[in-house]
Amino acid sequence: MGEPRVTFYTRAGCHLCEEAQAVVARVCAELGERFVEVDVDTDPELRERYGEEVPVTLVDGRQHDYWRVDEQRFRAALQG
Repeated sequence: MGEPRVTFYTRAGCHLCEEAQAVVARVCAELGERFVEVDVDTDPELRERYGEEVPVTLVDGRQHDYWRVDEQRFRAALQG
């Protein structure tokens, strides 16, 4: 298996992150994809870049969504 196609930037105690993570986990499981979850507060550069937008979802290294994950758009990006 290669690297996960999805990176999910999050932070502890973020209710939007919890909601988005459920969508990411469900869609990835259904499509046989893996994702890596990264807490932006563990790295000053990540906190600076993504801190105001978490949760942030990247697909194949490109920013896909922030604040919320649109399930249909996310699924289409993984299938396309």
